[in-house]
Amino acid sequence: MSDSTPPAGSANPPAASPAHQHHGHSHGSFWPLTLGALGVVFGDIGTSPLYTLKECALHAKLHTGGVLDREDLFGILSLIFWAMTLVITFKYLVFVMRADNNGEGGIFALLALVPKKMRSTERGQVQRLALLAILGASLLYGDGMITPAISVLGAVEGIVVINPALRSWVVPIACVILIGLFALQSRGTATVGKLFGPVMLLWFVTIGLLGIYHISHDPHILTAVFPMHAINYFSHHGWGGFTILASVVLAVTGGEALYADMGHFGLKPIRAGWLGLAFPALLLNYFGQGALVDKNLAAAANPFYSMVPAGGATLALVVLASAAAVIASQALISGAFSLTRQAMQLGFFPRVRVRHTAHNVEGQVYLPEINMLLAVGCLLLVIGFRTSSNLAAAYGIAVTGDMVITSLMFYVITREAWGWSIAKALPIVAFFLLLDLPFLGANLTKLFVGGYVPILIAALFLSVMVIWNRGRTLIGERYAKRFPSPEWAKEEIDTHLATRVPGTAVFMASNDKTVPPILVSYVSRSRSLHETVILVTVKFANTPTLPADNRLTVAKDSYGFWRVVMMYGFMEEPQVVSMLIQACAAHQIPFDPEEVVYFLGRESFVASKRGHMGPVEESVFAFLSRNTVSADRFFDLPHRQVMEIGTQMDL
Repeated sequence: MSDSTPPAGSANPPAASPAHQHHGHSHGSFWPLTLGALGVVFGDIGTSPLYTLKECALHAKLHTGGVLDREDLFGILSLIFWAMTLVITFKYLVFVMRADNNGEGGIFALLALVPKKMRSTERGQVQRLALLAILGASLLYGDGMITPAISVLGAVEGIVVINPALRSWVVPIACVILIGLFALQSRGTATVGKLFGPVMLLWFVTIGLLGIYHISHDPHILTAVFPMHAINYFSHHGWGGFTILASVVLAVTGGEALYADMGHFGLKPIRAGWLGLAFPALLLNYFGQGALVDKNLAAAANPFYSMVPAGGATLALVVLASAAAVIASQALISGAFSLTRQAMQLGFFPRVRVRHTAHNVEGQVYLPEINMLLAVGCLLLVIGFRTSSNLAAAYGIAVTGDMVITSLMFYVITREAWGWSIAKALPIVAFFLLLDLPFLGANLTKLFVGGYVPILIAALFLSVMVIWNRGRTLIGERYAKRFPSPEWAKEEIDTHLATRVPGTAVFMASNDKTVPPILVSYVSRSRSLHETVILVTVKFANTPTLPADNRLTVAKDSYGFWRVVMMYGFMEEPQVVSMLIQACAAHQIPFDPEEVVYFLGRESFVASKRGHMGPVEESVFAFLSRNTVSADRFFDLPHRQVMEIGTQMDL
């Protein structure tokens, strides 16, 4: 790897135990974090009642000649109840969310927990398990673009309920709201959670109370919890009964976001928010909608808004629903930030800027480039599809595909990291797949009517991550062959070095055990070297801050080079210059801040047919490499004193 490549974090974090939980917050912050989780984590799944039962009823009518009978209604409610109970509560909150990487969740957290030999890249070839994780992550990016688009469109379409003449305003208003939402991300997840949390608290209380009101008029609807109603639906409708799962899955979209967003708030606040408020409120509302439709089948056309009288109450509910649906976008946006950060740490994504937005929780980050990419993607989807109904056909494939991959990787974690026996691990994962695979199969039927959208988005991100990982691996292997040992590198220096010149040179080194290749390249080209040479390596710990006495290590090697290793907490920005001044003063190393030269490496690529990658793949990698955050910006080096040593290679 290039010596100018800044470490993005702990690339190989320690494996967490199955009982490991995130302790990035204090006891006193538990309830604020829980409230914040309501606004960030549960937004997606929390607004599912806006469209889930409506879409399920519409699907059922297509297979029954346009009529929704009472038995089908009970079957649909039973499917929704058991989907939420088994997929979200049982699978994710009880099992999957126990697999965290230093408090972080998501598909890459699972990958980081498996033994290194099962995820390492050799000769540029990505291991199958790593490729599976990359595919799952890519699918989540697809969902991250569709969720804000469909949620905001669905919310704004509520104005049509009030006045059909306002339909032409839906797309422009949705675009303005999305722009505002993505602009707000720079304030940080904690700030967003504080703003959105009270709104979602009001939302869950409101939909829960509406559900209770309608259930009180038809308590018999609660018998839909019996699984026999779901089984009967399948037996009565055959293939139509199976495909309705493509609509039922709308009730659990957002489940993967709960796991991906775990690093923002911690496991305990998310569990408390789900079991204490979100889950009961959602169930009450779904059954309340069911009770309403049971009394008036015509209400199935829009059961959620039919829960209140027409007029002022409808307007108030539209406003609240619009706010809640906008907030729903936050879960996937925050998840995409966490996902990208972990991908960078594991070497699967180009460097982008990472801004930490809280001092008490590591996972609260903001990534400007990813935020912009999601914003553009969402706006294009809104403008292209124009209605939530059109986008509904594209919804589900990414989520269910990611759920299947999560189950498969969870099995590997239980066996390889936790040491579970096959007899213990296999039944649990087999049960997960028994839930996930039917949902995925049902959603694949929508592939040619919009389902291709998340597939195309996922394919783009998959290509970027595979090519980036393959390219960086090949570069590392190329340098390892050219400079196999420190002794060999120093022999090369002795061979070419003709003179030492006055001054101090700082060479940024990714490895604190070897001589950086750019130093050897510089000597071989200039046949000179500064009298004072400092090799600087920057590392990051898994704690927010580090005490001053643990931050700096300075030593002089046998060749006379000074080696400075700087350690930072994950919340700290690397201050290379100020730390160098401090280190040099303490060890009496000659260092003039205005005259010192900083040497960084930069590769350029031939992209011929002779390399391992091939011209097209290498050209893509070269483009990604040129557009990553530069090392001098990352380390905040004075740009007038930076010298880059170029290396041309054919990968």
